[in-house]
Amino acid sequence: GQQEAASKTNLPSYDPSCYLCPGNKRAQGEVNPKYKNTYVFVNDYSAIKEVQNGYTRYDVDGSLSSLLLRAEAVTGKCYVIAFAAAHDLTLADLSLPEILAVIDTWTEIYTAHISPLSPLSRAFSPTVLPPASHGYGTASHNKEQYRYMQIFENKGAAMGCSNPHPHGQIWTTSCLPEEPGLELDQLIKYKQEQGGLNMLEDYASLESEKKERLVFENKAFVAVCPWWGTWPFEVMIIARQHKRALVDLEKGERQELAEAIAEVTKRYDNLFETQFPYSMGVHQAPLTGTDIEINASHLHIHFFPPLLRSATVRKFLVGLVFAFSSWYITVRLIIEIDTRCWQSRKEISRLNKPQCDYAIVVENCIE
Repeated sequence: GQQEAASKTNLPSYDPSCYLCPGNKRAQGEVNPKYKNTYVFVNDYSAIKEVQNGYTRYDVDGSLSSLLLRAEAVTGKCYVIAFAAAHDLTLADLSLPEILAVIDTWTEIYTAHISPLSPLSRAFSPTVLPPASHGYGTASHNKEQYRYMQIFENKGAAMGCSNPHPHGQIWTTSCLPEEPGLELDQLIKYKQEQGGLNMLEDYASLESEKKERLVFENKAFVAVCPWWGTWPFEVMIIARQHKRALVDLEKGERQELAEAIAEVTKRYDNLFETQFPYSMGVHQAPLTGTDIEINASHLHIHFFPPLLRSATVRKFLVGLVFAFSSWYITVRLIIEIDTRCWQSRKEISRLNKPQCDYAIVVENCIE
């Protein structure tokens, strides 16, 4: 595997050169407020624009180009969300109330963009909508109703994150992205073929019962190494009951989600005693769609971490993975390491990390 530098943990709580720290000036000249918890703004360098030129085809109908090469213009809105004011923290360091504030902010922004025609619009009161002063914008203020919202975090330089300040991003798009679209197709198929049952609700129940790949569970969520997982230490957080999106969660369930996120991220950091890199994405119902699309959707969160043997060795999907979506390390090994190394605590810090012989475990168990 490629050698990577271990994630640094000796950062200042405030960095005057950081464009995400409170009170600092950003790239376009705007100054961040002296925020305390979460802070949201439209990305200064949005990859997707609200106004985008349409795609013009120059090929002739019936040509190979028109048959094989398809493209369309995509519009949308991109947000940045700072998880906390302190520059030297990560999700794993935040308290449960602080993580809950992140979830509440995700929910507010998602709610502000839901189509009024969506079945989801009946799940909340208009008072849930964030005030205009938050700057999120609502679907009615946009030039079009966006189709999907992808909430995600890339943590660590190994995953392409250029700023260590705790933050994530939220992209709304006029199209349904490929991966959530493929998932949705299968969720709809299962629901139609199994008499209205929900695939991920059934899967969460199965994993909770078998406990072979279970990392953590509480009343509302399970965290598992998925049966079909590809990445080492890949984890999914899945709602136990059928929850289409964040807006379906009651306050207590949002608190349970905060606990699940805290457990997974703390255990990641404890595994190799480093700020564990990952890409995390929230998958939920589209902002607009058919009733079957909305009602077949199931709230879940993916964690894709690249590390395997140590904090400095990054693995890549190469070689036989072109033929088989598998890894050198077995799921049972992951759970073994979970049992022996990821002994999480409710209030754990980097100064009180459990020690473990993970290197020996990995060397003895890799196939």
